[in-house]
Amino acid sequence: MTQIQDAELTEQGLPLGHRTGRVLLIACGALAREILDLRTANGWDHLDLTCLPAKLHLYPDKITKEVRKAVNAHRNNYDDIFVVYADCGTGGLLQAACDEMGVSMIAGPHCYSFFEGNEAFAERAGDEFTAFYLTDFLVRQFDAFVIRPMGLDRHPDLRDMYFGNYEKLIYQAQTDDPALTEKAKECADRLGLAFERRLTGYGDLKTALARL
Repeated sequence: MTQIQDAELTEQGLPLGHRTGRVLLIACGALAREILDLRTANGWDHLDLTCLPAKLHLYPDKITKEVRKAVNAHRNNYDDIFVVYADCGTGGLLQAACDEMGVSMIAGPHCYSFFEGNEAFAERAGDEFTAFYLTDFLVRQFDAFVIRPMGLDRHPDLRDMYFGNYEKLIYQAQTDDPALTEKAKECADRLGLAFERRLTGYGDLKTALARL
């Protein structure tokens, strides 16, 4: 995994390697490192992984179509397929497509929720509607997912228009990495937001994969 760069996961995703397992995970590229780390740590050799480009999150209307294509491309080669996307802005369309295709997907509105734990996130939601969330991947790819898509590299004066109603940046840390924490603090400074770090670990992602 160390040879795969975040930029590749953003633009290209992760192609399916040599088949070794009986369950295929079709996931967002932003989750590739976490899933592979969990697979290695827990000896889940029955799980194979392929990832769609993480940049699909910038175009959520495309996610359902691409997941459907991936399921249809691989379903005859596996006993089961599990989709490692939450709703992710699809407005329920992804869940409906998975139900139609007879495959399961991880529960939750987005990865911020399942990393924290869906129940815990829902309990906090009413108090955190002015929070902006980042995960390990999004800290590493902050410019690619936040600064450049919003045009802040060309028009930094737009920052307060975009983020004026936010109060703090919450960094949901999957790993205890001091360098990433410092980078997350820099992200908060760039957005003019207060900073909070939560070591969430893998949350409901680990729980969901452990059931497969």
